Amino acid sequence: MSTPHLMTLGASGEMIAVIAVVGGIGIVLISILSGTIRRVYQTRERERTKREVAAYVAEGSMTPDEGERLIKADMPVWEKGRS
Repeated sequence: MSTPHLMTLGASGEMIAVIAVVGGIGIVLISILSGTIRRVYQTRERERTKREVAAYVAEGSMTPDEGERLIKADMPVWEKGRS
C-alpha cells in the first residue's frame, strides 16, 4: 500500500529548483554586499593615508613632492590622472 502524503525524490524536483534559485540569489547578494564593504574600507584607508601624509607635509617632515609620490603610489591607474 502506498502512502500519498510522502514525497518521493521525483516529486521534490520543484523544491530543489526553488532551493537552487534562492541559494543563487543569496550568493549574489552576499557577494555584492561583501564587495561594497571591501570598497568602503579601501576608500576609508586611502583617505586616512592622505590625511597622514598631509600632516607630515604640514609639519615639514616631508616635502609636498614626496607626499604626492606616496599618495599616487597607492592610487589605481584610472585615478592617477585625476588629481
